[in-house]
Amino acid sequence: MYEQKYIDREKSWLAFNARVLQEAADNTVPLLDRLRFVGIFSNNLDEFFRVRYAAIRRLSLSGISGEKYLGRISAHQLIKDITEIVIQQQSESLRILGNIESELEAENIFIINEDQVTPKQECFLKDFFMQKLSPELVTIILNDLAVFPILKDTAGYLAVRLELKTDEVRYALIEIPKTINRFVVLPSEDEKQYVILIDDVIRLKLKNIFNIFDYKSVSAHMIKITRDAQLDIDSDLSKSMLEKIASSVKDRRIGEPVRFIYDSLIEEDTLRFFLDKMKIVETDSIIPGGRYHNRRDYMDFPNLGRYDLLYKPNEPLPVPGLSLDGSILEKISKKDYLVHAPYQSFAYLTKFLREAALDPKVTSIKITLYRLAKNSQIISSLINAAKNGKRVVVQIELQARFDEASNISYAEQMQTEGIELIFGIKGLKVHSKICVIERTEDGKNRRYGFISTGNFNESTAKIYTDVTLFTCHQGILKDTSKIFEFFDINYRVHRYKHLIVSPHYTRTKFVKLIDREILHALAGRKTFIKLKMNSLSDFKMIDKLYEASNAGVKIQLNVRGICCLIPGIPGMSENIEAISIVDNYLEHTRVYIFGNAGLNEVYISSADFMTRNLDGRVEVTCPVYDHEIKKELIDNFNIAWKGNVKVRYHSYKLDNKYKPRNHHAPFRAQFETYKYYQNKVAVLEEVPQKVN
Repeated sequence: MYEQKYIDREKSWLAFNARVLQEAADNTVPLLDRLRFVGIFSNNLDEFFRVRYAAIRRLSLSGISGEKYLGRISAHQLIKDITEIVIQQQSESLRILGNIESELEAENIFIINEDQVTPKQECFLKDFFMQKLSPELVTIILNDLAVFPILKDTAGYLAVRLELKTDEVRYALIEIPKTINRFVVLPSEDEKQYVILIDDVIRLKLKNIFNIFDYKSVSAHMIKITRDAQLDIDSDLSKSMLEKIASSVKDRRIGEPVRFIYDSLIEEDTLRFFLDKMKIVETDSIIPGGRYHNRRDYMDFPNLGRYDLLYKPNEPLPVPGLSLDGSILEKISKKDYLVHAPYQSFAYLTKFLREAALDPKVTSIKITLYRLAKNSQIISSLINAAKNGKRVVVQIELQARFDEASNISYAEQMQTEGIELIFGIKGLKVHSKICVIERTEDGKNRRYGFISTGNFNESTAKIYTDVTLFTCHQGILKDTSKIFEFFDINYRVHRYKHLIVSPHYTRTKFVKLIDREILHALAGRKTFIKLKMNSLSDFKMIDKLYEASNAGVKIQLNVRGICCLIPGIPGMSENIEAISIVDNYLEHTRVYIFGNAGLNEVYISSADFMTRNLDGRVEVTCPVYDHEIKKELIDNFNIAWKGNVKVRYHSYKLDNKYKPRNHHAPFRAQFETYKYYQNKVAVLEEVPQKVN
């Protein structure tokens, strides 16, 4: 038996983020999109430190080794390993960013600093600083403060050192405002385009900011802090859940520091001053970096009208047979439909809810909400339904990490409009993506609804791949209604005939499905398992897949992110292959396919194979009964598996090795998936001509 059984979860996640960084380095990716990937890499890393690293740090400080939970590595050692990996990745990201900036210059796009500003640009920036930037600046002189200010973990700061003519050194802090786009587009000159960061505009105007001081030198270097983002929920029974989450979100701003990043060119005395004042010690993650931090802002780098340096957007395609003009409920009453965003239009979901809001026969709408768009059409449709006298029941997850404040705001808005809100179940996040409506037809109650792998969010639906099943299957929707009953009376565990629901049934059901494949393989029947998910980290499920591999079951895993399973090891996993696709769209769909000796079973799910999804959340896995939709989902999986561009292998080396082409023509899965749906539309358009 191979001595290593699992990949460490945190290191596997860092390997995923390295795949994101590979996209930033890939010269086949359009230049401005490469900048976007730099931003995504940075944003991912911020969230990693706020959540996963913070949890390991808590474990380490508790004095517990943590090896039982972390897979044979102590929390203390893991913290050291993570810091080493991150320092290397940060260095690599700076190198990549430098290359991108050089290539942008070849396209006559220049990102300049304060030392490169021309007199004409300085005149423009003088007005910009006075009119827009200066009124937003928060500047604090630190030396004489009794209490050091709390640095926000979502902000960047300039640590300022003033050396007075008396040789006294004073320190100051300037918060880089988030109310202004970080990138200032300067007037073009000689067909060249110029961009400057507001960090450098502030540096340019340091004399204006500190002109009351008689100093001989002034310098400013960027620092950034990341805080523990774990919510500690108040147990006060007199407070509503809304109040508790709101209070906990406010407390997050003073969470313990877990990472401190600084410009490696900062003066030693300035660095020591800030570390001492913030009580950051050597055992914390202290990471030297470049001149600029908060590189997640590159996700919003201005396009400058250079659409030739961006991926050409694909228009969302229609779903054959499902029109946005006619009644969507009428269509669903006759057959199931699948919507695959962003290849197909998310507008079908909002159309469904808008129609339900106006339909006199609809009596109720029930839906779960996890992450919502900034200006959510979903919320507008639900409020419209309530105003039309429908009973609207919304389960909104107030603990959707980093979306708590937004969800609290939406919850308050819906409460005002008379919508019934359910705030979840103690100890369980509600991560399911379900909606059911009730409609009176011929004196009887009939249900319509949809079940999805992703959030009901118009913004993320443009970049996340997810599937949504629209159905009128009364058995599935009766089960869906039972889930809302569970939200309301959660001491009663329901039985479901069709849906697989966490935390009560998902683990046991998937174990049974894998066991059945094992029996087929042992009996000599042809069988397989094809699983597409975001993360695979539950050790028990990994062991079950190892068992299936040893029984001869062929297993294909398409896991975008964390994969703690080690594929291809003789005597343990030789029948398992595992890939990851990181491309223009974020792969988010969860599809589970079981060969069942030729009688394929296909499921879509909100759940990954992670312990939290199987045992600690309310998740829904839905069987697909429609044969055309089954085939479509299997086709999608096989297209991805055939891919040889943007496809990496999972392995114990965590080296993100690309899948070789072996003399085959390039086959890019996301492009080919779009073509697949284009062909479906083309076939539909040809049918009337053939009939004539």
